[in-house]
Amino acid sequence: MKNTTRFFLFLLLLLLFAGAFVFDLTGLDISALQLLDLLKGAPSDGSPVNDIVTQIRLPKAITAILCGAGLSVAGLLMQTLFRNPLAGPYVLGISSGAGLGVALVVMGASFVPFLNEYGAVSQVVAATLGALLVLMLVLLVSTRIHDTVSLLIIGMMLGSLTGAIVNVLQTFSNPDALKVYIMWTMGSLANVSNQQLGLMVPPMLVGFLLAILIQKPLNALLLGENYARSMGVSVRFIQTVIILTTCLLAGVSTAFTGPIAFIGIAVPHIVRGLFNSSDHRIVLPASILFGATLLLVCDIVSCLPHYSLPINSMCAVVGAPIIIWVIIKNKKIQQG
Repeated sequence: MKNTTRFFLFLLLLLLFAGAFVFDLTGLDISALQLLDLLKGAPSDGSPVNDIVTQIRLPKAITAILCGAGLSVAGLLMQTLFRNPLAGPYVLGISSGAGLGVALVVMGASFVPFLNEYGAVSQVVAATLGALLVLMLVLLVSTRIHDTVSLLIIGMMLGSLTGAIVNVLQTFSNPDALKVYIMWTMGSLANVSNQQLGLMVPPMLVGFLLAILIQKPLNALLLGENYARSMGVSVRFIQTVIILTTCLLAGVSTAFTGPIAFIGIAVPHIVRGLFNSSDHRIVLPASILFGATLLLVCDIVSCLPHYSLPINSMCAVVGAPIIIWVIIKNKKIQQG
């Protein structure tokens, strides 16, 4: 594909991103002129538009951008590390660790009331600590096991273990706490306030920066670990950076919004198909842009008037068909 074509594709993605961002702020009840007046700092006429945009929709839109981009980059990194098209940001059990943390706070409050004393803040802290605990276990195991497939299996087993503990907690939990936890598992972008964004943005930016800094080693890993070593790449160091970056992006996203599935698996495949390239210098920034746009669109559709759908459901509608297509495509290649 020519560079000019790729440039126009990037430009189109940028325009789609801008359009989705503006529409997520305005919806169907706020005009573009009202939004423009708000940006200009025009005095309020007593309407609630200012509070609706700045206190509700803007934090939600920024959260969608950060999580969509973060999960897409995490998925791309996992697919490169494991050289598996179906690897996603949660294969190391990060989401399950975050879920265990929230389950302990929400459902454990039935026995220890002070655990959930601070409500949503307690859940965010617990989810972060749960994801961090799984991260430390994975990093500890990775110092002794150098096979990425074995590391993948261990991550899945950690996810199964934490899932089993959550199931036990659900058995003994009261119905109200169980409902709160189930609502968290559906994922939501609306629970992040302006104050919480101040905690969410820095670690996400660090994750994006780390991913950008390792673009060249990632390209070398695509051709195998032996080739990467022959090119002077420290494979162990890059693998550690990939795991840390993935846990940072996926763990923080999950902690603040709950588990959002399919974005991390689907977006890298869409981007590779659009740009006809596996070069991370192209695919990485495109995944950031496309992932942010896609989650903004999912948020718009999930919040149309008269009904509200879980963001996880909208992501599944987009992501599941793509995963099925990838499996069928790979099967045809193997048979051919």
